[in-house]
Amino acid sequence: MQPFANSAFLAPALALLLASPGAARADAIEDFYKGKSLDLVIGYTPGGTYDLYARLVGRFLGDFIPGKPKIVVRNMPGGGSRVATGWVYSIGPKDGTVLATADQSLSIEQAMGDKALTIDTNRLQYIGNPNQDNNTTASWHTSGIKTIEDAKTRDVPTGATGGSTSSQYPKAMNALIGTRFKLIMGYPGGNDVNLALERGEVMVRGSNAWGAWKSTRPEWLKEKKINILVQIGLHKAPDLPDAPLLMDLATNDGDRQVLKLLSAPTTIGRPIFVAPGVPAERVRALRDAFDRMIQDKTFLEAAAKENFDINPVSGDEMQKIVGEITSAPKSVTERLSQIIGGIEQNAR
Repeated sequence: MQPFANSAFLAPALALLLASPGAARADAIEDFYKGKSLDLVIGYTPGGTYDLYARLVGRFLGDFIPGKPKIVVRNMPGGGSRVATGWVYSIGPKDGTVLATADQSLSIEQAMGDKALTIDTNRLQYIGNPNQDNNTTASWHTSGIKTIEDAKTRDVPTGATGGSTSSQYPKAMNALIGTRFKLIMGYPGGNDVNLALERGEVMVRGSNAWGAWKSTRPEWLKEKKINILVQIGLHKAPDLPDAPLLMDLATNDGDRQVLKLLSAPTTIGRPIFVAPGVPAERVRALRDAFDRMIQDKTFLEAAAKENFDINPVSGDEMQKIVGEITSAPKSVTERLSQIIGGIEQNAR
């Protein structure tokens, strides 16, 4: 009877023993991050939406990571965010102390076989996207370009950062819809293109998120200083009913497939990721922290105060989306590559 008599005392100890591996892992995560400063690398100059969304995340994410590390934002512009992505992918620490944000179109560029892209976007480990949002192509109010039809009548100087959506959308529209966007490349970030619009250097900004216009230039919308020519996404934004979807401008099924593929990365939005090689348990901790952050009342109030839309996508879901984009049918990706063309030159 003695073994059974002791079982009441052994059961709690056994339960504690069985639970201890998970507790130990949690303690290890907290011990690792406690007292550390994490870098959040942004592939663009300050002031654009990648920068602003990343800074918003950077202000809050550390509070939800075990150990509560500080997060320091670093801008590393160049090559349409490829400089930053390449540094994080190949050079930066692989221990979970470096996060980054970069252009949502990198997976499309990989799917099209861009030889100048030196990373595999499937190997990046996605932490989350704070806002799934349609992109737009917009014209300045003094340009005389108010609709896509107007952009078919004459050459339209268009600002772009590099081989990103800012050049991809205008190129696709030129090839499939008959517009005459004339790309002016090499702006370090979206805010620089906005300044070029104001100065009259360009008439159109090739790409900017709809939510970004609302948060960073609400006065432009109120004063009708820009015209939204087209929105890029898989569904229309509820508060942008009159701007056509890019893929709806196709005149045949083949063109629509191409434009739909080009539109798919909007679900990637403003991605936060870490490098390949970061231990799985730290990736999990960062994803869990992100998921808690985007439900936090204080975070949501701060986003609302700054006019930022929050429509999040989890890191797990983003990993699947990137995989689907990079494995798209070759016939579609090859055609899109031919249409956009010159990505390797654009990336310079």
